[in-house]
Amino acid sequence: QVQVAESGGGSVQAGGSLRLSCAASGDTNSINCMGWFRQASGKQREGVAIIYTHGGIPYYANSVKGRFTISQDNAQSTMYLQMNSLKPEDSAMYYCAAGACDRPSPGAEVDYGLGTRSTTSWGQGTQVTVSS
Repeated sequence: QVQVAESGGGSVQAGGSLRLSCAASGDTNSINCMGWFRQASGKQREGVAIIYTHGGIPYYANSVKGRFTISQDNAQSTMYLQMNSLKPEDSAMYYCAAGACDRPSPGAEVDYGLGTRSTTSWGQGTQVTVSS
């Protein structure tokens, strides 16, 4: 079993930056990917970015490409999400997830099974609020 815990949310004005962190612990050898999901009030949860732990290959939702960067520190099993040029529509609860991902499909939503598998480990979430 893997446990994850997020940190780094907060409030910022449009155009600003925030950096989220996610620390994984436990049986981290059992996972092949980690990712960030977000859920805004009244909306469905959506995948933001996923990184494969072996090789560090990142994938992004179209809405955040060029603004967000996902990265990892393998030595510490920590994942980061650097968010730049934030927009009010980025406001949401952001969740860290760790587990097993399928092979990514071109054009597919950034999820690859991570958001739907019952074996995925989720953090408690951290709020990001961007004001205009």
